[in-house]
Amino acid sequence: MNETDKGQTLSERIPGEFRYWEQRNSRYATWLRRGIRWVFGEDPCLPDAAVVKYAHSYYDADPVAEAFVEDVYLKHGQKKGRAMLDLALRAGVDAVPNAPSSMKTLFAEVEQIPDWVDWEQVELGARVFRRFGTHMYSFAGAITLEGYLENSVAKPLAFTGAYNGESAQRRFLETAGFWVDVSEPGNLLHGRKGVETCMRVRVMHVFVRKRLLRHPEWDLEGWGVPISQGDALLTLMGGSLIPGFGLRTLGYRTTRDEILAMMHFWRYVGHLLGVQPRWYPSTIQEALGLMYTSQIKSVHRSGRDGEELARSYLESYAPGEDDVGWDALVKHWEYRLQLGYVRLFLPPNTHKRYNLPGAGIWRLHPLLQFPFVFAWETARRNSATLDELHDKWVRRSTQAWVQRRLGKRSPEYKSVTQFTR
Repeated sequence: MNETDKGQTLSERIPGEFRYWEQRNSRYATWLRRGIRWVFGEDPCLPDAAVVKYAHSYYDADPVAEAFVEDVYLKHGQKKGRAMLDLALRAGVDAVPNAPSSMKTLFAEVEQIPDWVDWEQVELGARVFRRFGTHMYSFAGAITLEGYLENSVAKPLAFTGAYNGESAQRRFLETAGFWVDVSEPGNLLHGRKGVETCMRVRVMHVFVRKRLLRHPEWDLEGWGVPISQGDALLTLMGGSLIPGFGLRTLGYRTTRDEILAMMHFWRYVGHLLGVQPRWYPSTIQEALGLMYTSQIKSVHRSGRDGEELARSYLESYAPGEDDVGWDALVKHWEYRLQLGYVRLFLPPNTHKRYNLPGAGIWRLHPLLQFPFVFAWETARRNSATLDELHDKWVRRSTQAWVQRRLGKRSPEYKSVTQFTR
C-alpha cells in the first residue's frame, strides 16, 4: 500500500515510513489491539478507507495560508509579512494597504464558520481542557516525547533548532501560552485573542514548512511534507482524547462526553490553524483507532535527533548557571517533578531508547496526587458553585504560571530565521 507510482499526484502518495499495512499483523499490533479492547471496550481497527485518508494526509499542507506566505513572507521578508498580519489582525484586512488577494482569501476563510461547528461543544471542550490546569502542561510535555521517535516530527525541530538547547523551554512556554489563549471563554470568536494567536501560529508553521521543503536533507518520499496534516491531526488528539483518558491516572473524572467535546474544540482550533484533514474522528472508537494506527504505522527511525530533543526538553527544566537562591530551588523542584511525569507517561522502551535520567522516588509523585484530585473532582462535579470557582481559579493559575516563566517577554510565534543544520 505504500508504493507510489511516478504518475501519482502528491495528494495520492503515502510516505515510505508509513508502514501500517506491513506491520498490522505483528505481535506488537496484536498485543496493542487486545489491550485497547480490554481497557476501553472498543476495537481500534479503522476501515482501510480511513487509514488511506490518514496516510495521504502526510502530503497535505495548508494551501490557503501558503499562498499568502508565498506572496508576502518569501518575497518581502518575515518582518514585512509580520507587520501586515499584525495590522490585519488589529484593524481588519481592509486596513492593509495593497493587501494581496491571497491575504483576503485567508482572512475570509477564518471568518467563515464551518457548518459542523457546535459552539456549545466548543466552549464545553475548552472548559474541560482548561480544567486540567498545569497538570496538562506536564502531561503534554511528557507524551510529546513519544512523537520524537518519528522523523516527520523530529526532523523539523532538529533542523530548525526550535526545541534544542536553551530554546526548548521558551518554545514550550509559547505553546502553553497558546493553550491559554485558545481555551479562554469566548476566545475563539471572531476578533478575539484566541483567533489572533491561531493565525500567528498558522503563518509561522507555513513559513517553516516552505523553507524545510527546500532543505537538502528533507526526505519528501519517506516523511511527507513538513508539519503535515497527518502529524497535526495527532496533535489535536494530544489535546483531547489522550489527556481525557490519560489524566484519569491523576484523579480527573473526565467523561466520554467531555472528551468528545474536547475533540470538537480542538477540531475547530485546528481549523483556524489550517488543519483541515480529509477525515476527523467523530467518535471515541474512531479516535482510538487513529491513535492505534499511528502506533502501528511507525518506524521509530529518528535516532539521535529524537534523543537530543527529548533530553533537551527535560534539561530545560533544570536550573541554569544564572539560577540562584529561590529560583534555583524552584527549578530543582520542577525538574524532578517533570522527571516523574516523563517516567510515568512515557513508554518504558522509549524512555530507555532516549537514555533519559531516572526519576527515583519522584516517579511516584504524579500518582500520589490521585486521592486529592479525585476528591476535588467529585466535589466539583456535584456542585455548580465549586465547578465555577475551580474554573476561575484554574484560569488565573495557568495564566500566572506562563507569565511568571516568560517574565516580561510575550509569546512571539516567530519562525526561526536560520537552520541549525
